[in-house]
Amino acid sequence: MAHINQNFLKLPGGYLFPEIGRRVRAFEAQDPPRPLIRLGIGDVTQPLAPAVVEAMVEAAREMGHKETFRGYCEETGCAYDFLRFAIRDSYKAAGVDIADDEIFVSDGAKSDCGNIGDIFSGNNLVAVCDPVYPVYVDTNAMAGRAGEFDGEKWTGLVYLPCTAENGFFPALPAGKAPDLIYICSPNNPTGAAATYDQLKTWVDYANANSSVILYDSAYEAYITQPGIPHSIFEVEGARTCAIEFRSFSKTAGFTGTRCAYTVIPKELEREGVSLHALWNRRQGTKFNGVPYVVQRGAAAVFTPEGQAQVKATIDYYMENAAIIKVGLTAAGLQVYGGINAPYIWCAVPQGMDSWGFFDKLLHQACVVTTPGAGFGPSGEGYIRLTAFGSREDTTRAVERIKAIL
Repeated sequence: MAHINQNFLKLPGGYLFPEIGRRVRAFEAQDPPRPLIRLGIGDVTQPLAPAVVEAMVEAAREMGHKETFRGYCEETGCAYDFLRFAIRDSYKAAGVDIADDEIFVSDGAKSDCGNIGDIFSGNNLVAVCDPVYPVYVDTNAMAGRAGEFDGEKWTGLVYLPCTAENGFFPALPAGKAPDLIYICSPNNPTGAAATYDQLKTWVDYANANSSVILYDSAYEAYITQPGIPHSIFEVEGARTCAIEFRSFSKTAGFTGTRCAYTVIPKELEREGVSLHALWNRRQGTKFNGVPYVVQRGAAAVFTPEGQAQVKATIDYYMENAAIIKVGLTAAGLQVYGGINAPYIWCAVPQGMDSWGFFDKLLHQACVVTTPGAGFGPSGEGYIRLTAFGSREDTTRAVERIKAIL
């Protein structure tokens, strides 16, 4: 008899976003009085930049000719030189020295944040910020590192509360030092961005305890305030304790195109073993690379034309964030985020919980949000809204919400 991975059976219900989808479909079946506006799942709505499209079209033409056809990508890090070099140079322009062969291109930061666990022992103690992007928790639960779910949290994880009282950035844990530490900045879902000093505290802690920081900077392009690090490798000491994940999904609208990259410094070792070498072995065994056409499109993001076009789209979304933040604040709600990230973290009205407010907004305003409880215990009492809708939908959603409060 084939035996299944019993850890999957420990997962409570479904993944957060499918549960949102189930509730939304049930409401739609009741014939809502007006069209739904979706500000829940963080999917983008604006098209790919013209420079990206042009590069992909040209690459597709190349694939139609024997002389320029490409098969398996057998180059370093499952990435063609032109993309690795473009990524390397973008770091260098920001004052960060990354070697091109420390860059591994993949089909998404979500995949990498989960798959990175393959190179670590199942016995590692994992710490997650709370609230947290569910992928960090669920993939470690699937791998057997999370213990049991007690109805509120996993018994084997270290939860690092991120609350309004601590500025939505965690303090160092008081007990046993975790081996793996997930940090996301700018943060999904709270929208908070870590300062240099905050990150330095964690880098020093990780180096002192031989921990590894798994740093998700998928939203770094949305940082607007000066002095906020875009990369953990801006912090002294990070190269010996951190792995960084980045994505083209929200930066350049690749949610349906799929491309991301992970940076692992060569000097990052644990137990005398190079984590760079382990990840290279893992990727070479389980992954054949992102399609050539997509990699050409990703490289175009770093051209002067691509940078200008992508920035215009990011500015569009951040204007949406400002509309949501200003509008909900005027309605009397306590609102966070929306300055360095495309997410608004909104406290629910007194006397309600996050799923209750989600349902109220869905049924009375026909607006889809994300309940904070789905991001962990400290997410209770909040909802998340995304700025990725159209300008018209964003404005209309804010007016609807204000009308029912």
